[in-house]
Amino acid sequence: PPAPVSLGRTVCYVVLAVLFNEEGAVLLVQEAKPECRGRWYLPAGRMEPGEGIVEALRREVKEESGLECEPVTLLALEERGPAWIRFAFLARPAGGTLKTLEEADAESLQARWWPGDPRALPLRSPDILPVLDLAARYCQSPPHPPTLPRQLPCAPLCLRLLLPFTSAAGDLWVLLATAGTPHLPVVACGTSPRELRAGLRQPVLRLLRDSLPWDPPWDPQPGVLGLLGLQHRAGGAGGSDGVCFNVVLSAPGPGTHGDVPPEPCDPALRWWHVEDEGLRGRILQRLRAAVPIRS
Repeated sequence: PPAPVSLGRTVCYVVLAVLFNEEGAVLLVQEAKPECRGRWYLPAGRMEPGEGIVEALRREVKEESGLECEPVTLLALEERGPAWIRFAFLARPAGGTLKTLEEADAESLQARWWPGDPRALPLRSPDILPVLDLAARYCQSPPHPPTLPRQLPCAPLCLRLLLPFTSAAGDLWVLLATAGTPHLPVVACGTSPRELRAGLRQPVLRLLRDSLPWDPPWDPQPGVLGLLGLQHRAGGAGGSDGVCFNVVLSAPGPGTHGDVPPEPCDPALRWWHVEDEGLRGRILQRLRAAVPIRS
């Protein structure tokens, strides 16, 4: 079985929040850390052992800005392999008062609502700009349903994979694992130093390369990985801090195998032809409405 993971030892989780006020200004905090003191950034910080993802989000926003918040949705999952994963949220203010310079501490110097272009300020890093763009677009027209962590335990870091195949005629198949009750395949991230630095996409590609006949013109590098949901509960068995990510990965279209998906090489996998029109429509809709995963 895959090894459990623990915060501060094998993995690092970071939370980041985008909050807008009623006038559309964004909440920014002025950094107190010596290496970036005086620069501006979104409220963000590392999760602590025994802490849930949403709990960490509320704590970081409160410590750095003085405000209470409630999460609305995940905007993006940013990762540098399992060793560093950042959960970027859109949240709404829910009370509190902005931290002032008189309240400066080791967490931040102050917070303010910034009505203009954040690039006019000295930023700690421009890596928040794409997240701000995602937040603005979500507020105008949500590209995916509200997506928040579910409170369910998971010892390792793993991915539950929705791999669809759509034919030119519009038929839909989904890859299933057949052990016990048929279910979506689950792949675990390794915990060796090399595996922890590899992207979350790597165990998925390994499963596909080992299980499906990727003959030309089939592409062994399927499409973009997107997030449909996730589960995490702090302090799982043995103090583990694993996360299970429900992800979708688009498969290539029909090729030399005809208008059907390739037969799996692994007998523990099979394709399920989705014939129910309602279910087919819901699956196809979610394929176009996933939280982006950025590597």
